Amino acid sequence: MIVADEVDFSKGDGLVPAIVQDADSGAVLMLAYMNREALEQTLSRGRAVFFSRSKQRLWEKGETTGHTLDVVGVALDCDCDTLLVTARPRGPACHNGTVTCFGDEPQTAVTAMGFLAKLEGVIAQRASEKPDASYTAKLLAKGINKVAQKVGEEGVETALAGVNESDDKLVEESADLVYHLLVLLRARGLKLEQVVRQLEARHRK
Repeated sequence: MIVADEVDFSKGDGLVPAIVQDADSGAVLMLAYMNREALEQTLSRGRAVFFSRSKQRLWEKGETTGHTLDVVGVALDCDCDTLLVTARPRGPACHNGTVTCFGDEPQTAVTAMGFLAKLEGVIAQRASEKPDASYTAKLLAKGINKVAQKVGEEGVETALAGVNESDDKLVEESADLVYHLLVLLRARGLKLEQVVRQLEARHRK
């Protein structure tokens, strides 16, 4: 993490641009501005706080919607006048409801892990907002036992497809299994990143 004294706020009349990037998918979520106080609050609170040029005041991302940004890190560019904020969004990053301020399909390198991170974010949003038509919200409302049961069922169906079904069917059942596993992790307050870190730790042994 940087400290505010490292940043050159003089070039932009006290403000520097802050590019926000999803810590998991790598997607560019938004561009905002920070002054010294906004940066200090961001660093101390672990939530993204910006300076609104239109309202001329500090504002925490998500202060009205609840779609906050949990800050993972803040880096400074080579000229010391631009910030890169890596964060995990709690819901859509854009006030229009899209995943990023550049739309739902940002121009980033599409990776399997990137999409899983996006799906994990959608599951978190469904869990928080509980829309009536959401299968995810309904499943979570039934409790941890039901979610775990679904993972077990999907695991059996995936195994059977691996033995008796076509490649397409195996892929389909695998997708169901991964989705329900992500829901189970959400129900327990865990993240896919923790699973990946465990795999990495095993790989290093």
